Amino acid sequence: MQPPCTRSKENWPPDYVAVYAWRQQQVLHLRAHPELIAGAKEYYRTRPAEFINHWCDTYDPRAAGSDVPTRVPFILFPRQDDLVEFLYACLRGEASGLIEKCRDMGATWDCCGFSVWLWLFWEGAAVGWGSRKEELVDKLGDPKSIFDKIRTLVFNLPDFFLPKGFNPRIHSGFMKLINPENGATITGEAGDNIGRGGRTLCTFKDESAHYEHPEAIEAALSENTRVQIDLSSVNGVGNVFHRRRENGVEWVRGAPVVKDRANVFVMDWRDHPTKTKEWYDTRKSKFESEGLGHIFAQEVDRNYAAAVAGIIIKSDWVKAAIDAHITLGIPETGAWGAALDVADDVEGGGNDRNALIKRRGIVLKAADEWGEMDTGKTARRAASFCDGHGQIAVQYDCIGVGAGVKAEVNRLIEDKLMPPYIRFIPWNAAASPQHPKLRVIKQEDDSEDKDSPTNEDFYANLKAQGWWELRFRFYRTYQAVMAGARYDPRRNRVIGPRINFDPNDLISIDGTIPVIRQIEKELSQPTAGQSTKMKLLVNKAPDGTRSPNLGDAIMMAYFPIDIAIPDWLKPKGPPPVVSIYGR
Repeated sequence: MQPPCTRSKENWPPDYVAVYAWRQQQVLHLRAHPELIAGAKEYYRTRPAEFINHWCDTYDPRAAGSDVPTRVPFILFPRQDDLVEFLYACLRGEASGLIEKCRDMGATWDCCGFSVWLWLFWEGAAVGWGSRKEELVDKLGDPKSIFDKIRTLVFNLPDFFLPKGFNPRIHSGFMKLINPENGATITGEAGDNIGRGGRTLCTFKDESAHYEHPEAIEAALSENTRVQIDLSSVNGVGNVFHRRRENGVEWVRGAPVVKDRANVFVMDWRDHPTKTKEWYDTRKSKFESEGLGHIFAQEVDRNYAAAVAGIIIKSDWVKAAIDAHITLGIPETGAWGAALDVADDVEGGGNDRNALIKRRGIVLKAADEWGEMDTGKTARRAASFCDGHGQIAVQYDCIGVGAGVKAEVNRLIEDKLMPPYIRFIPWNAAASPQHPKLRVIKQEDDSEDKDSPTNEDFYANLKAQGWWELRFRFYRTYQAVMAGARYDPRRNRVIGPRINFDPNDLISIDGTIPVIRQIEKELSQPTAGQSTKMKLLVNKAPDGTRSPNLGDAIMMAYFPIDIAIPDWLKPKGPPPVVSIYGR
């Protein structure tokens, strides 16, 4: 039997009174039939999320003086439930995890609940907790401290779930909690001492992006635990937390964990049932009015590069493009296109990944990323991914290892195994800019701005031109969305206050794409610089970051090179891509 509540965004908050009534009913039933208690414990031994939902409480002092009680049942919303499953998967797989979160998502409470479950039901489990300051680990009566949360969870459990012989005065000390029945412990450490207190089953590092000497902690922990869980809001690029996140693999519920790198779990503000777009806009406006927009971008948007200069595509522009075709009323039409960014880290431990995206007209419809280094398999996977959409052109990164894709494509064509409606087109990032004599900027009437530089004078290569043109797309889309513009089908224009755009010059990202958070991050990663000849260069991977494979694939797909297209491959209806230049 489950508590009488629906854990969904549409039905939040839960009916806490009904949950407490259910709990009281279960407590009375178990006390009347003590022989059932052993069965209940056995049931919860493999069900951490259910144990937390059924019996744990959480505390929020911010609710004092309001209609909401400060202590309520700890009912997990769906993403918190996923987090518990993630922790369990890391534990079973003896793999490390990293939780990238925005502020106020309850991630620390979630991990504390999981720790208490381990302490109760796993014999001999040693759980470690650490943070950058001792008072953040344990300070009696301070709800910000980790052990104060853990004590709240333990001391509010029904007595029959507590260990036999448990005495808070004896078994709950400073930065330590002992289970006298099964020998399990939860211990705390702070600062550079994290990991030096002995071996643990797993260790949680709270706010680990903010440690002063993270390398020293890593060295200590590497020998003392098999399961390290880093949870933190972001804190710039290049630090240990950021590097681990960059080299990690995003975990999907139900998927196995990997052991050779961090498994990444993302908690975005949109995952919280009470955080609406109105909440986001209000908070953002407040931060910006106080000159703290970069702090908001870091703490809420999880933007590692919030303080990095020269970002080509701002994160706000990317967010505005999510489902922009729906927001603006633009019909989803046009030809299908695709792009493949080929992994080239063959000798670097396999950290680079292949990325493949599909778009229909201006709408980014699908994305895939994988670690296969065999270019033949990569080419076949790309062909399979693009099958079923009729005529489609697949642009692929042809330099370096990308040459292997060309060889495999030629073999498939010769063996008549390649569908005739799929065409692979090489895309050379180091090539010269397209339309070298045309101007970079066009005016409102689509004529060239004679005061702007020519493409050959402004861009160092085709890659720089592609990323800058993608910037124009996102900026125009941002302008249209922020202005409340709408698509006018009679004129085939997006019209609004001071807005008059060709819809084919915009971009939209389907909000249901599973890796959309990764896409958001990668699109806002590259920075702009200048060559020795004072031409625009793109730094795709600033210090501490990995190559934005999905971002590169999107850039290629939305910046098709000039080639001779046969009639059978030419799109029917409105062209999916117009405007080589930007506004």
